[in-house]
Amino acid sequence: MPDDFDIVTFRQERNHINAEIPYHFLHEQEIDENGILRKVNTVFLTGKECSFKCLMCDLWKNTLTSATPPGAILKQIDYALKRLPPADIIKLYNSSNFFDSKAVPLSDYPGIIERVSSFKKVIVENHPNLCGSSCVDFNGRIDGKLEIAMGLETIHPNVLPRLNKRLTVTDFKKAATFLQQHNIQMRAFVLLNPPFLTGQDENVEWALKTIDFAFDCGVGCCSIIPTRKGNGIMEELEKSGDYVAPTLASLEQVMEKALALKKGRVFADIWDIGFLARCNTCFEKRKLRLEEMNFTQKILPKINCNCS
Repeated sequence: MPDDFDIVTFRQERNHINAEIPYHFLHEQEIDENGILRKVNTVFLTGKECSFKCLMCDLWKNTLTSATPPGAILKQIDYALKRLPPADIIKLYNSSNFFDSKAVPLSDYPGIIERVSSFKKVIVENHPNLCGSSCVDFNGRIDGKLEIAMGLETIHPNVLPRLNKRLTVTDFKKAATFLQQHNIQMRAFVLLNPPFLTGQDENVEWALKTIDFAFDCGVGCCSIIPTRKGNGIMEELEKSGDYVAPTLASLEQVMEKALALKKGRVFADIWDIGFLARCNTCFEKRKLRLEEMNFTQKILPKINCNCS
Protein backbone atom coordinates (compact mmCIF):
# COMPACT_ATOMS: atom_id res chain seq x y z
CA MET A 1 0.00 0.00 0.00
CA PRO A 2 1.57 3.35 -1.04
CA ASP A 3 2.50 5.63 1.86
CA ASP A 4 3.64 9.26 2.18
CA PHE A 5 7.14 8.40 0.94
CA ASP A 6 5.90 6.60 -2.17
CA ILE A 7 3.41 9.36 -2.99
CA VAL A 8 6.01 12.12 -2.72
CA THR A 9 8.64 10.10 -4.61
CA PHE A 10 6.59 10.08 -7.82
CA ARG A 11 5.60 13.75 -7.70
CA GLN A 12 6.45 16.17 -10.49
CA GLU A 13 7.36 19.84 -9.98
CA ARG A 14 4.97 22.20 -8.22
CA ASN A 15 3.39 25.04 -10.16
CA HIS A 16 4.85 28.52 -9.78
CA ILE A 17 2.64 30.34 -7.27
CA ASN A 18 2.56 33.59 -5.31
CA ALA A 19 1.62 33.51 -1.62
CA GLU A 20 -0.26 36.80 -1.98
CA ILE A 21 -2.35 35.83 -5.03
CA PRO A 22 -4.93 33.01 -5.22
CA TYR A 23 -3.91 30.45 -7.80
CA HIS A 24 -7.41 30.60 -9.31
CA PHE A 25 -10.82 32.18 -8.74
CA LEU A 26 -14.13 32.08 -10.58
CA HIS A 27 -17.77 33.12 -10.55
CA GLU A 28 -20.33 30.35 -10.88
CA GLN A 29 -23.88 29.36 -10.00
CA GLU A 30 -25.15 26.67 -7.67
CA ILE A 31 -28.60 25.67 -6.52
CA ASP A 32 -29.05 25.95 -2.76
CA GLU A 33 -30.96 23.82 -0.26
CA ASN A 34 -34.13 25.82 -0.97
CA GLY A 35 -33.99 25.24 -4.72
CA ILE A 36 -32.79 28.77 -5.47
CA LEU A 37 -29.99 29.24 -8.01
CA ARG A 38 -27.35 31.29 -6.21
CA LYS A 39 -24.35 33.26 -7.44
CA VAL A 40 -21.10 31.90 -6.04
CA ASN A 41 -17.60 33.34 -5.88
CA THR A 42 -15.02 30.58 -5.52
CA VAL A 43 -11.49 31.50 -4.45
CA PHE A 44 -8.76 28.87 -4.65
CA LEU A 45 -6.37 30.08 -1.99
CA THR A 46 -2.63 29.55 -2.05
CA GLY A 47 -1.38 28.15 1.25
CA LYS A 48 0.50 25.42 3.05
CA GLU A 49 0.22 21.93 1.65
CA CYS A 50 -2.27 19.63 3.33
CA SER A 51 -0.74 17.46 6.04
CA PHE A 52 -2.72 14.48 4.72
CA LYS A 53 -1.09 13.12 1.56
CA CYS A 54 -4.05 11.37 -0.02
CA LEU A 55 -3.12 8.89 -2.73
CA MET A 56 -5.19 10.44 -5.52
CA CYS A 57 -4.71 14.12 -4.68
CA ASP A 58 -3.00 16.55 -7.05
CA LEU A 59 -3.88 19.74 -5.18
CA TRP A 60 -0.37 19.94 -3.68
CA LYS A 61 0.80 21.36 -7.03
CA ASN A 62 -0.55 24.78 -6.04
CA THR A 63 0.53 24.85 -2.39
CA LEU A 64 3.41 26.17 -0.31
CA THR A 65 6.00 23.92 1.32
CA SER A 66 5.90 25.91 4.56
CA ALA A 67 3.27 27.57 6.74
CA THR A 68 1.06 30.18 5.10
CA PRO A 69 2.42 33.66 5.99
CA PRO A 70 0.10 35.71 8.23
CA GLY A 71 -1.86 38.20 6.15
CA ALA A 72 -1.38 36.34 2.87
CA ILE A 73 -4.89 34.86 2.87
CA LEU A 74 -6.39 38.32 3.38
CA LYS A 75 -4.46 39.72 0.41
CA GLN A 76 -5.61 36.81 -1.71
CA ILE A 77 -9.27 37.30 -0.83
CA ASP A 78 -8.98 41.02 -1.56
CA TYR A 79 -7.29 40.28 -4.89
CA ALA A 80 -10.06 37.90 -5.98
CA LEU A 81 -13.06 39.90 -4.76
CA LYS A 82 -11.83 43.03 -6.54
CA ARG A 83 -12.02 41.06 -9.77
CA LEU A 84 -15.25 39.14 -9.17
CA PRO A 85 -18.87 40.35 -9.36
CA PRO A 86 -21.18 40.35 -6.32
CA ALA A 87 -22.37 36.93 -5.13
CA ASP A 88 -24.54 35.29 -2.47
CA ILE A 89 -22.06 32.59 -1.49
CA ILE A 90 -18.29 32.44 -1.18
CA LYS A 91 -16.21 29.28 -1.33
CA LEU A 92 -12.75 29.54 0.22
CA TYR A 93 -10.96 26.42 -0.95
CA ASN A 94 -7.32 26.18 0.10
CA SER A 95 -6.20 22.76 -1.22
CA SER A 96 -5.80 21.80 2.42
CA ASN A 97 -7.76 22.23 5.63
CA PHE A 98 -9.25 25.59 6.50
CA PHE A 99 -9.06 24.82 10.21
CA ASP A 100 -5.38 23.89 10.16
CA SER A 101 -3.70 26.94 11.69
CA LYS A 102 -0.57 26.38 9.59
CA ALA A 103 -2.69 26.61 6.44
CA VAL A 104 -4.95 29.47 7.57
CA PRO A 105 -3.32 31.44 10.42
CA LEU A 106 -5.58 32.14 13.38
CA SER A 107 -4.45 35.78 13.24
CA ASP A 108 -6.17 36.06 9.84
CA TYR A 109 -9.59 35.02 11.15
CA PRO A 110 -10.82 38.54 12.07
CA GLY A 111 -9.85 39.82 8.62
CA ILE A 112 -11.46 36.86 6.88
CA ILE A 113 -14.65 37.29 8.89
CA GLU A 114 -14.78 40.96 7.92
CA ARG A 115 -14.27 40.15 4.24
CA VAL A 116 -17.03 37.51 4.08
CA SER A 117 -19.59 39.53 6.04
CA SER A 118 -21.73 40.27 2.97
CA PHE A 119 -22.16 36.63 1.95
CA LYS A 120 -25.16 34.51 2.95
CA LYS A 121 -23.00 31.41 3.14
CA VAL A 122 -19.30 30.66 3.53
CA ILE A 123 -18.07 27.28 2.32
CA VAL A 124 -14.65 25.96 3.32
CA GLU A 125 -12.96 22.56 3.01
CA ASN A 126 -11.64 20.55 5.92
CA HIS A 127 -10.61 17.01 6.82
CA PRO A 128 -13.26 15.32 9.01
CA ASN A 129 -10.66 14.62 11.71
CA LEU A 130 -9.91 18.34 12.01
CA CYS A 131 -13.51 19.38 12.66
CA GLY A 132 -13.63 20.66 16.20
CA SER A 133 -13.99 23.78 18.33
CA SER A 134 -12.33 26.03 15.71
CA CYS A 135 -15.22 25.30 13.33
CA VAL A 136 -17.75 26.19 16.00
CA ASP A 137 -15.92 29.39 16.92
CA PHE A 138 -15.66 30.52 13.30
CA ASN A 139 -19.32 29.69 12.67
CA GLY A 140 -20.34 31.83 15.62
CA ARG A 141 -18.40 34.84 14.34
CA ILE A 142 -19.58 35.06 10.73
CA ASP A 143 -22.82 36.73 9.68
CA GLY A 144 -23.84 34.04 7.20
CA LYS A 145 -24.08 30.26 7.43
CA LEU A 146 -20.98 28.08 7.51
CA GLU A 147 -20.74 24.98 5.36
CA ILE A 148 -17.82 22.57 5.57
CA ALA A 149 -16.89 20.43 2.57
CA MET A 150 -15.26 17.14 3.54
CA GLY A 151 -13.68 14.42 1.46
CA LEU A 152 -15.48 11.16 2.20
CA GLU A 153 -14.16 9.64 -1.06
CA THR A 154 -15.59 6.11 -0.68
CA ILE A 155 -16.99 3.84 1.99
CA HIS A 156 -15.63 0.71 0.29
CA PRO A 157 -14.04 -1.21 3.21
CA ASN A 158 -11.02 -2.34 1.19
CA VAL A 159 -10.41 0.93 -0.64
CA LEU A 160 -10.77 3.77 1.88
CA PRO A 161 -7.97 2.41 4.14
CA ARG A 162 -5.62 2.31 1.13
CA LEU A 163 -6.09 5.96 0.13
CA ASN A 164 -3.62 7.18 2.78
CA LYS A 165 -6.31 9.57 4.03
CA ARG A 166 -6.19 8.42 7.64
CA LEU A 167 -9.97 8.33 7.71
CA THR A 168 -12.61 5.74 8.57
CA VAL A 169 -16.34 5.86 7.97
CA THR A 170 -16.70 6.10 11.76
CA ASP A 171 -14.48 9.20 11.74
CA PHE A 172 -16.64 10.79 9.06
CA LYS A 173 -19.88 10.02 10.88
CA LYS A 174 -18.43 11.38 14.13
CA ALA A 175 -17.44 14.65 12.41
CA ALA A 176 -20.83 14.92 10.73
CA THR A 177 -22.66 14.39 14.03
CA PHE A 178 -20.50 17.04 15.71
CA LEU A 179 -21.12 19.59 12.95
CA GLN A 180 -24.86 18.88 12.95
CA GLN A 181 -25.00 19.44 16.70
CA HIS A 182 -23.55 22.91 16.11
CA ASN A 183 -25.80 23.77 13.15
CA ILE A 184 -22.97 23.70 10.63
CA GLN A 185 -23.93 22.55 7.16
CA MET A 186 -21.90 19.96 5.25
CA ARG A 187 -21.12 18.71 1.79
CA ALA A 188 -19.16 15.60 0.83
CA PHE A 189 -16.74 14.88 -1.98
CA VAL A 190 -17.26 11.39 -3.42
CA LEU A 191 -14.82 9.73 -5.81
CA LEU A 192 -15.88 7.91 -8.94
CA ASN A 193 -13.24 5.26 -9.76
CA PRO A 194 -10.89 5.63 -6.79
CA PRO A 195 -7.68 3.59 -6.91
CA PHE A 196 -8.09 -0.16 -6.28
CA LEU A 197 -11.66 -0.26 -7.59
CA THR A 198 -11.41 -1.04 -11.28
CA GLY A 199 -14.74 -2.36 -12.58
CA GLN A 200 -17.07 0.30 -13.99
CA ASP A 201 -20.20 -1.35 -12.57
CA GLU A 202 -18.74 -1.70 -9.08
CA ASN A 203 -17.53 1.90 -9.23
CA VAL A 204 -21.05 3.09 -9.95
CA GLU A 205 -22.37 0.87 -7.16
CA TRP A 206 -19.89 2.12 -4.54
CA ALA A 207 -20.19 5.76 -5.51
CA LEU A 208 -23.93 5.48 -4.94
CA LYS A 209 -23.46 3.64 -1.64
CA THR A 210 -21.08 6.38 -0.52
CA ILE A 211 -23.50 9.15 -1.50
CA ASP A 212 -26.32 7.38 0.33
CA PHE A 213 -24.15 7.04 3.44
CA ALA A 214 -23.20 10.72 3.31
CA PHE A 215 -26.84 11.77 3.16
CA ASP A 216 -27.67 9.47 6.07
CA CYS A 217 -24.93 11.27 8.03
CA GLY A 218 -26.73 14.58 7.50
CA VAL A 219 -24.74 15.92 4.57
CA GLY A 220 -26.73 18.41 2.50
CA CYS A 221 -25.08 17.83 -0.86
CA CYS A 222 -22.57 15.54 -2.52
CA SER A 223 -20.13 16.35 -5.29
CA ILE A 224 -19.13 13.45 -7.55
CA ILE A 225 -15.45 13.73 -8.46
CA PRO A 226 -14.20 11.66 -11.41
CA THR A 227 -10.80 10.43 -10.22
CA ARG A 228 -8.03 11.51 -12.58
CA LYS A 229 -4.34 10.85 -12.86
CA GLY A 230 -1.72 13.60 -12.97
CA ASN A 231 0.00 13.49 -9.59
CA GLY A 232 2.67 10.92 -10.41
CA ILE A 233 1.64 8.01 -8.21
CA MET A 234 -1.68 7.67 -10.06
CA GLU A 235 0.23 7.01 -13.28
CA GLU A 236 2.05 4.19 -11.51
CA LEU A 237 -1.24 2.77 -10.27
CA GLU A 238 -2.62 2.90 -13.80
CA LYS A 239 0.41 0.96 -15.08
CA SER A 240 -0.10 -1.71 -12.42
CA GLY A 241 -3.82 -1.97 -13.21
CA ASP A 242 -4.85 -0.55 -9.82
CA TYR A 243 -6.43 2.56 -11.32
CA VAL A 244 -8.85 2.68 -14.23
CA ALA A 245 -10.23 6.02 -15.40
CA PRO A 246 -13.99 6.49 -15.11
CA THR A 247 -16.21 6.79 -18.15
CA LEU A 248 -18.61 9.59 -18.98
CA ALA A 249 -21.40 7.02 -18.99
CA SER A 250 -20.54 6.02 -15.42
CA LEU A 251 -20.60 9.64 -14.26
CA GLU A 252 -23.99 10.12 -15.93
CA GLN A 253 -25.31 6.95 -14.34
CA VAL A 254 -24.20 7.93 -10.83
CA MET A 255 -25.62 11.43 -11.25
CA GLU A 256 -29.00 10.12 -12.42
CA LYS A 257 -29.32 7.47 -9.72
CA ALA A 258 -28.11 9.80 -6.97
CA LEU A 259 -30.68 12.43 -7.96
CA ALA A 260 -33.34 9.72 -7.94
CA LEU A 261 -32.57 9.09 -4.25
CA LYS A 262 -34.04 12.55 -3.51
CA LYS A 263 -32.06 12.72 -0.29
CA GLY A 264 -30.14 15.91 -1.04
CA ARG A 265 -28.43 17.89 -3.75
CA VAL A 266 -25.97 16.14 -6.04
CA PHE A 267 -23.39 17.81 -8.26
CA ALA A 268 -21.31 16.22 -10.98
CA ASP A 269 -17.88 17.84 -11.01
CA ILE A 270 -17.46 18.74 -14.68
CA TRP A 271 -14.28 20.77 -14.21
CA ASP A 272 -11.61 19.41 -16.54
CA ILE A 273 -13.58 16.29 -17.53
CA GLY A 274 -12.17 16.41 -21.03
CA PHE A 275 -10.23 13.26 -20.11
CA LEU A 276 -13.58 11.42 -20.18
CA ALA A 277 -14.26 12.40 -23.80
CA ARG A 278 -14.44 9.47 -26.19
CA CYS A 279 -16.63 10.99 -28.90
CA ASN A 280 -16.29 14.47 -30.42
CA THR A 281 -19.90 14.37 -31.58
CA CYS A 282 -21.65 14.00 -28.24
CA PHE A 283 -19.18 14.96 -25.50
CA GLU A 284 -20.01 18.68 -25.25
CA LYS A 285 -23.75 17.98 -25.33
CA ARG A 286 -23.42 15.42 -22.58
CA LYS A 287 -21.27 17.77 -20.53
CA LEU A 288 -23.88 20.53 -20.91
CA ARG A 289 -26.59 18.07 -19.85
CA LEU A 290 -24.69 17.32 -16.64
CA GLU A 291 -24.23 21.03 -16.02
CA GLU A 292 -27.96 21.64 -16.46
CA MET A 293 -28.72 18.76 -14.10
CA ASN A 294 -26.42 20.41 -11.56
CA PHE A 295 -28.44 23.62 -11.88
CA THR A 296 -31.92 22.06 -11.87
CA GLN A 297 -31.40 18.89 -9.81
CA LYS A 298 -33.62 17.13 -12.34
CA ILE A 299 -32.87 14.09 -14.48
CA LEU A 300 -32.86 15.27 -18.10
CA PRO A 301 -33.38 13.19 -21.27
CA LYS A 302 -30.28 11.33 -22.38
CA ILE A 303 -28.22 12.51 -25.34
CA ASN A 304 -28.46 9.94 -28.12
CA CYS A 305 -25.36 9.25 -30.20
CA ASN A 306 -24.16 6.52 -32.54
CA CYS A 307 -21.09 6.07 -30.31
CA SER A 308 -23.21 4.23 -27.78
